[in-house]
Amino acid sequence: MSTRNLLVELFVEELPPKALRKLGEAFSGVLAENLKASGLLADSSITTTFASPRRLAAYITAVGDKAADKQVAQKLMPATVALDANGNATPALLKKLQALGEDESAVTKLRKENDGKADILFLDATQAGATLQEGLQKALDETLAKLPIPKVMTYQINDGWQSVNFVRPAHGLVALHGSDVVQVSALGLTASNTTQGHRFEAKNPIVTITSADTYAQQLADEGAVIAGFDTRRAEIAKQLQAAADKQGLKPIEDEALLDEVTALVERPNVLLGQFEEEFLAVPQECLILTMKANQKYFPLLDASGKLTNKFLIVSNINPVDASKVIGGNERVVRPRLADAKFFFDQDRKKTLESRLAGLGKVVYHNKLGSQGERNERVVAIASAIAQHIGGDGFVVKVAQAARLSKVDLLTDMVGEFPELQGIMGRYYAQHEGLADDVAYAIEDHYRPRFAGDELPRSQVGVVVALADKLETLVGLFSIGEKPTGDKDPFALRRQALGILRMLMETDLPLAFDQLIAQTLSVFNGSQDVAEAIKAFCFDRLAVNLRDQGASAQEVDAVLSLSPNQLAEVPRRLSAVQAFANLAEAPALAAANKRVSNILKKVEGEVKAEVKAELLQETAEKDLYQALATTKPKADQLFETGDYTASLQALAVLKAPVDTFFDEVMVNADDPALKANRLGLLATLHQAMNRVADLSKLAS
Repeated sequence: MSTRNLLVELFVEELPPKALRKLGEAFSGVLAENLKASGLLADSSITTTFASPRRLAAYITAVGDKAADKQVAQKLMPATVALDANGNATPALLKKLQALGEDESAVTKLRKENDGKADILFLDATQAGATLQEGLQKALDETLAKLPIPKVMTYQINDGWQSVNFVRPAHGLVALHGSDVVQVSALGLTASNTTQGHRFEAKNPIVTITSADTYAQQLADEGAVIAGFDTRRAEIAKQLQAAADKQGLKPIEDEALLDEVTALVERPNVLLGQFEEEFLAVPQECLILTMKANQKYFPLLDASGKLTNKFLIVSNINPVDASKVIGGNERVVRPRLADAKFFFDQDRKKTLESRLAGLGKVVYHNKLGSQGERNERVVAIASAIAQHIGGDGFVVKVAQAARLSKVDLLTDMVGEFPELQGIMGRYYAQHEGLADDVAYAIEDHYRPRFAGDELPRSQVGVVVALADKLETLVGLFSIGEKPTGDKDPFALRRQALGILRMLMETDLPLAFDQLIAQTLSVFNGSQDVAEAIKAFCFDRLAVNLRDQGASAQEVDAVLSLSPNQLAEVPRRLSAVQAFANLAEAPALAAANKRVSNILKKVEGEVKAEVKAELLQETAEKDLYQALATTKPKADQLFETGDYTASLQALAVLKAPVDTFFDEVMVNADDPALKANRLGLLATLHQAMNRVADLSKLAS
């Protein structure tokens, strides 16, 4: 198979910027995958993706002009159906052969094979390999059908009669195998070797591609287009940093914004703009958001992270005199900033407290009432939690922060920019002179918002955040709104993980069961709901701990005891991981599993009590003495919170435990002797399973 490099480009109107990277990767990935399935790619083939605002393209090396022929075995039918009693072909067989393009003479070429039940007839044939034109046409059709298009457009093709569906109207198709055009078609277009360059900067409006290998360079030289998404992105990042360095500033870091801007320009040119310093009186989060979201600018920060009145523009043109481009962008951003200033000034004319009544007019959930009713529940839950932690002053601060936590939803600024909820509440609270821990709690009660996000900055914030998330989780569970499969419309998995993280990482003296019970009492929920919530949360915790590198057995060992103080979970897990590395661990885990199984089969409760005078065998006496020495030491270490040392102290039990099971019959005929030995095993089980259920480590 002779190979050359292949270039396929689809030229379209401006693609949706937030979808461009995925569209480009899918276009090249699915195309290469289908060509490989057709046998047209060499093992050494490499695929390069190109994606710009007006094109999706793939460059694939070592593509054959024809796939190799291959031998195929066509399963026909059972021999009893295909042949009559004399061994002649039946009408059913002849009809089948005819459908496969064979005549009656093919009967002599049939092969009989037994599948274990009956003899089956097979036809061995040579299947011609696909030509590149056939394989590429099939691959192109499959690729366009599988593109992750966010929203489909319907438009008429050039004949004025037929309509096609695609993400944007397509105006050109390039397919080059080396320098030869491959005759394929798509979306009413026939492949050629011509494409278009930059709308304004191209040397030639039409670029004739010499060969697949010259595509990227010709687009850059003649078309003024950097076709590669990653190449263009890196160029923008380089220019942003260079422009910021000249000012002694740094551009804001925003990977999503960088991706979006990369998808908006074909040849980037970074320019510096600025606005009046008076706007800096507005909270910088507002200014940054309006510049990023509305204008796609990169705000510039000083060394301390404070916003300056300068920003960077990523232009798609490179005029000799850029002053008009800069001036135009400055004129456009000014009214946006003026709006933000107006909202900020207007919002501060009313206190947060005065807006509280308005929450009663905002629907939260048709089964759970208004935001006002929800707010009252959050205050009640937060106050109850606060009483377990601090004094009256702390409770007052928590209640105030909880009461005002959602009020900024009614402000003009948050109405315009919902992303600023909480942040604006903090600013308005500070403007009113409220205590900093109350103000920051209003902002922080949304934290953690995602995996890896920071926790609230103060205990007041942690308590309000816990109350808010507990109210959401328990409230929705109480009305049957549980996540199912991959559907989680209320983000309850995220809420649960936020609760778990705060309980584990802040070391607050809060019992998980009690928190759920207190919250559930606000909704008059049942014990079944409490158990469902607990199971859901522990499942999320198990997933999270496994994602952090713990094994499923280690996680199961810790969580199977349902620890009520979740702050202990990381320490217990660390102790189990250290124990699992001991040479004695496998034998002790297996013995513990054996003990658990024995005790489960006993009717009634087995007390961890041993009568020394009933010990007969040397092995049981040795185990009793080993426990008498080891258990108090392990228990003392457990009580002080040194779980690792507590588990490691148990390692000395390996030898006496092994000997006990080798030499002692637990189920003795004498009932008193049997009960005493069960009591000894119960004592051993109690000693070994305070930190975690070590039987879960047994393979």
